[in-house]
Amino acid sequence: MTQTQQPSTKQDILQFLLKQGESSAQDLAQQLQVSPQAIRRHLKDLEIEGLIHHKTVQAGMGRPNHIYELSKKGRSQFPDRYDEFAVSLLDTLAETVGKDQVNDILRKQWERKAQDYQDALGSGTLAERVQALVELRRAEGYMAEFYLVDEDATRPKYVMTEYNCAISHIAESFPNICGHELEMFAIALQDCSVERTHWLVDGEHRCGYLIQLKG
Repeated sequence: MTQTQQPSTKQDILQFLLKQGESSAQDLAQQLQVSPQAIRRHLKDLEIEGLIHHKTVQAGMGRPNHIYELSKKGRSQFPDRYDEFAVSLLDTLAETVGKDQVNDILRKQWERKAQDYQDALGSGTLAERVQALVELRRAEGYMAEFYLVDEDATRPKYVMTEYNCAISHIAESFPNICGHELEMFAIALQDCSVERTHWLVDGEHRCGYLIQLKG
């Protein structure tokens, strides 16, 4: 029975670190409702596998605390790229027609996708449309969720969060693609303002978008 539970607990640890960015063993044990001894055993295994690493933080006069976070290898356990062929194809196109032309092609692709999103979202309430957008992104390989940040019934605000990037390898060669993504959401939700609140490119552990109806 232990063997069947271990992989699940380890996956829970990886998912928690993906969403929270970092955590201590004690917090992990509390959040996942697993004994501290078991958590430390799993953390040791995950470090040996190279999926996580830790930093030492001194808290007051007590013992130093280990804070754990995903390594690059650990983050790669979650969907974070399109087919390698797509990256290779774009590089070949850039060599053939130039990078500016490829950026134009990518812009047209995102404009088409934004229209597809808009059609799929329909004309429901903002909550319904954001929920539908989150489901579309999940189907594309993103670990996405949303939550309400302002309960003002006349102008509610939502934050959509994505904890991984399904186009990270493309963005490394064509960074403008991240800007297109923000534009894409704004087109898909035409009656809304969409602002970026967090960005994986800036070293944060998630991308976040504040969405609200235009005033």
